[in-house]
Amino acid sequence: MSLIKKISYDEEKRKNPELKDADIQILKNWCMKQPHLPKILDIEYVLFLHSNYYHIEAAKNTIEEYYTSRTHMPEFFSDRDPLGTKQLREIFKVTAQMTLSMPTEEGYKIVYTRLIDYEPSRFIYNDVMKYFSMVIDLWLYTEGTAKGHVIVIDMTGVTFAHAGRLSPVGIKKYLYYLQEAIPIRLKGLHFINTNAVMDIILSMMKPFMKKELMDVLHIHTNPKNTLGKFIPLEAFPCDVGLEGKARPWNEQQEKQLKRLEHHREWFLQDEVTSRVNEALRIGKSKTIDMFGVEGSFKKLDID
Repeated sequence: MSLIKKISYDEEKRKNPELKDADIQILKNWCMKQPHLPKILDIEYVLFLHSNYYHIEAAKNTIEEYYTSRTHMPEFFSDRDPLGTKQLREIFKVTAQMTLSMPTEEGYKIVYTRLIDYEPSRFIYNDVMKYFSMVIDLWLYTEGTAKGHVIVIDMTGVTFAHAGRLSPVGIKKYLYYLQEAIPIRLKGLHFINTNAVMDIILSMMKPFMKKELMDVLHIHTNPKNTLGKFIPLEAFPCDVGLEGKARPWNEQQEKQLKRLEHHREWFLQDEVTSRVNEALRIGKSKTIDMFGVEGSFKKLDID
């Protein structure tokens, strides 16, 4: 069984002097009183604590949101077999998702995504976000915490026909997950090589974005002139028009896919063992309707 070689708890303690065993134990004790939650590893507690700057109550909220969201968003977090799920195999040919090896000056890690097949009929939003989530999951569990993470979305090839295939409900759900559940310190969301279609996409996103996300959102029509202020351009693949010095995108994409395939068993196991059991939840169960008008998540009052 090929499981992920996770970064160790001791390594995280060396990286993060603020990390305290006592805080981990507080979270463990709390989780023992939440029978609906799955078994959580120490290294996972570290991610939740670190992403919330070691605030215990905030970490508890993130744990709850993380596992509940992943349970009730099957369109993003189920059927994640990188070898056996046909829709995934197809979307691997439509979009490239890659974690760049060079960080920013501040030490923030960068994930870069772009279309590689510009045919709109092949663009399936839910599958793209499923692929993106798999890349992020693998990244977090193999490399652990980081000072911050930056997402760069290259809009080259994106047309009005692509925008027409976006789902407002899907956007709402994934932005909810990004803002409330994913255990990272998101330091930047950059859209580059944008054109007029960006206005439509932004109009779909903005109703579901909190101020904190708006504050780190940046739009770059001409990234050669503006992106370098935030991210070293040499970090990008050498063939995406940014004068990058990293390996070509197709080489990086191929390596990324091999990593996903190599960790196939972990993705299959995650889907079975890292979800909530609503039958065991104390109090009112949460359902797929949690994103409706009367969503049971207290934090759904998005600004």
